Amino acid sequence: MTLPALPEESFRRVLCVVAHPDDMEYGTSAAVARWTAGNIEVGYLLLTRGEAGMPNPPEETARLRVAEQRAACDVVGVEHLTVLEHPDGVLVHGLDLRRDICREIRRFKPDVVIGSGYEIETPWGFDQADHRAAGLATLDALRDAGNRWIFPEQVDEGLEPHSPRWYLRVAMGDDATHGVDVTGEPLRRGVASLEAHAAYLAALPGHPAPADLIPMFTSMGGKAMGVEHAVLFRAHDLQAPPEF
Repeated sequence: MTLPALPEESFRRVLCVVAHPDDMEYGTSAAVARWTAGNIEVGYLLLTRGEAGMPNPPEETARLRVAEQRAACDVVGVEHLTVLEHPDGVLVHGLDLRRDICREIRRFKPDVVIGSGYEIETPWGFDQADHRAAGLATLDALRDAGNRWIFPEQVDEGLEPHSPRWYLRVAMGDDATHGVDVTGEPLRRGVASLEAHAAYLAALPGHPAPADLIPMFTSMGGKAMGVEHAVLFRAHDLQAPPEF
């Protein structure tokens, strides 16, 4: 069965929540490039500065990686970048993380939230612990953000409850429900956004060139959608009636 396109004509504002600088650039940023070109506002929330990802001293690495993330955002038209300072490599799913994600949802007021997976085992091996913590905390914060009695101090500060309609998770396997056609310019910009992490990639021995890696991922997605290149998602309409 050919996967349908996301109903992006109804999207106005998308918030992407990830653990590290560069997490968005392994394919998802190509979909972001398509959305921003269509006047959909996209914001990124990074939960860490990625300071444990290179052999340099952590503060030096954090400054470098955040600067590279800002450059990557510029490539795909993302102006709204928020970077938190939870510790890289030991991100903990808990109230502090949920509170911070909830705050950004209430502040940015997206109708779509993109989160990372929270499974232990993935098609490419065991997922990194920070990714799992980020994915699960994002899922919980979606519900928190709409309940004024959870983190009520934020409501007292003027951040009213907000309930996004869509929750999207990037999908690589058979669990995808929708896709985004990124053939052409969105793919080119998606590749360039990963290339913006030049210093970080140079510190990873044997890392494939972005111009080879990203089109390989998106061509697999394209087959599922019946186009040349696509990014796949598992989409949940949080306002749809439950199915029993």
